[in-house]
Amino acid sequence: MKKLIIITFCMVLGGFGTLWSQPQADFYDTKIIQNVSISFKQKNWRDILDSLRYNGDELLTANVEINKQKFDDAGVRYRSARGFQIGGKHNSLYVKLPEGKTYQGYGVVELSNAVRDPSVVREVLAAEIARKYMPAPKANYAKVLINGAYYGFFVNMESVDGKFLERNFGDQNGDLFYATIPTKQALPDGCESKAYANLKFQDDQNCYIYGFDRVNKRAWSSVMELSDILTNRPENVSNILDVDRTLWMLAFNNVIVNLNSYTGHPSTNYYLYKDPDGKFVPILGDLNFAFGSFKNTDGSSDLDEKGLITLDPLLHADNPERPLINKLLSNEMYRKMYLSHIRAILYDNFTKGQFEKRAKELQALIQKTWTEDPNKEYNVTDFSKSLLETVGQRSKIPGLVTFMNLRADYLQQNADLAVLPPAITNVRAVPREKFSTSKVETFKIQAKTDQFARKMWLRYRFDNASPFMEVEMQDNGTTADEKAGDTIFGAEIKPENGARLLEYYIIAENAKTVNFSPALYMYERHKANLDELNK
Repeated sequence: MKKLIIITFCMVLGGFGTLWSQPQADFYDTKIIQNVSISFKQKNWRDILDSLRYNGDELLTANVEINKQKFDDAGVRYRSARGFQIGGKHNSLYVKLPEGKTYQGYGVVELSNAVRDPSVVREVLAAEIARKYMPAPKANYAKVLINGAYYGFFVNMESVDGKFLERNFGDQNGDLFYATIPTKQALPDGCESKAYANLKFQDDQNCYIYGFDRVNKRAWSSVMELSDILTNRPENVSNILDVDRTLWMLAFNNVIVNLNSYTGHPSTNYYLYKDPDGKFVPILGDLNFAFGSFKNTDGSSDLDEKGLITLDPLLHADNPERPLINKLLSNEMYRKMYLSHIRAILYDNFTKGQFEKRAKELQALIQKTWTEDPNKEYNVTDFSKSLLETVGQRSKIPGLVTFMNLRADYLQQNADLAVLPPAITNVRAVPREKFSTSKVETFKIQAKTDQFARKMWLRYRFDNASPFMEVEMQDNGTTADEKAGDTIFGAEIKPENGARLLEYYIIAENAKTVNFSPALYMYERHKANLDELNK
């Protein structure tokens, strides 16, 4: 009997051990509403946070509990966002965990109140779409208690800092800047009053200090150099800017009408990060004004709903005040890539009902917890109709799904997007011929396209830590292809430093646009292995 008891006890302990060892769900898992509890010692914590919002970047000490994990002596302040109100009962929050402490590797928690979003799904939806194509924050939802009372239901938005940078760039030590609206400093003498962070060159470092927050302690000279090259020597911009990722961000902003970013006015609310290759990559900021909630493109009157729906996909292409768009789209190849990215975002997300389905799923997930929020920004009626109908008399927030359906219809009929991209099929690395005694020592890559393709390029690298190199593929019958003029293009790559692996993707160009293989080449690439080719 004693043995049975001992064995049973050990099995129970073993069972508990199994339970304890189960991995936690990701902090940004969209299927799970997170729980954040904040405890302040001060009864007048609202007044103190109001004051801190205007008087520096200090934090109010608090004890914080995230999904039952406790952190003493964390720091809290209101976020520097458009939705802040003095005395507001539902202001967005910035929570910094104690030095050296993290929750699942995250040292900062950013909680957005989803102001001007009666659907409460704009940020999460926009972030999900963006992450398919570029580095972008994760986002889900959190219920927040302060001193035991339900403070509010918030969007839990990943902070662009350590873990985000490490995951997306394998590095977190590069220059990082945030384009912001200055609130605590006057415009320096000689700086353009409406430039903000539009990256138009100004020959005074103070103009960049005015338009950007320096997130780390790096030199301001790097962002000034980017501005100089972009404005004055755009033919060299690929040396300092990741052009393709920039084009993805600009295409994303245009398709979903995300004007609280570089594309709108003022050109703020985006990050610039200098990656390990020494190139700047723009990163999206807050997304609660996406899908037509923010309406200004140039500092004049706000656009009405029709103007937002029919926003020109080439907005700012001829506007020197937006050099990141104007200078890049003046390059024919970059312009074609940009239009290709617009097509990809449009057809991947907005033409088969997938967007509406996902919006409804998110609303169903959050409805009960959101409804219980005593300080919510909108009432239940507005929440319920927010996907299909315009909400509000002054702000007039477009019905999310209706708006994007009309936007998608407009873009599909736009002349700049009507031309189909060239097909790319039969992509392969040529293996050793059957029964041949000669080993394959080079990578011979082939791909077939259609009769309208003008050119094809192979972008390749031998390891995932190196930048991609490029070679033009040929259809001449002699360059690892087959017969001349048969629309099968080829390129031959000699391995470097004994490399046995090749990672690559292909670009095909016609008169109006380009195409990529694989379609999600940003994260997925074709691969070839010399050992496999010689079997």
